[in-house]
Amino acid sequence: MIEYINFNNKVLAIVIRTQFQKEGIEFFTPNEFSQQLAYMKREKGYVIKPHVHNLIKRDVNVTQEVLLIKSGIVRVDFYNENKVYLESRELYKGDVILLASGGHGFKMIENSEIIEVKQGPYVQDLDKERFESVLEEDLNIL
Repeated sequence: MIEYINFNNKVLAIVIRTQFQKEGIEFFTPNEFSQQLAYMKREKGYVIKPHVHNLIKRDVNVTQEVLLIKSGIVRVDFYNENKVYLESRELYKGDVILLASGGHGFKMIENSEIIEVKQGPYVQDLDKERFESVLEEDLNIL
């Protein structure tokens, strides 16, 4: 199952649930995203030829990140670019999410392990602006 979380015709996030399966390869992101997210299913013996990646100058203006939920349950709260809460989703072991735009926060529902991939270098003081979380009584978990 693939879920696109949208607001005002803009993709906030893409969730690939652990149950998703499809033969071959499928990209879920448009070319203008600075992170590309794809799924591959290949049969035993399939070969991807050795390769190197060419140096290509890319302009990255916004950080996009991919999270793999290694264990546990993680609630993701989505916000628009003005820090207004929109909705939430729960992610489970094996789920993958690309956070593309807007704001987001997380609450660990269980002890959780998360693997994160994003553009670097990570500049801790400049990379993000923190703000107040949604109140528990105002949650809208879809």
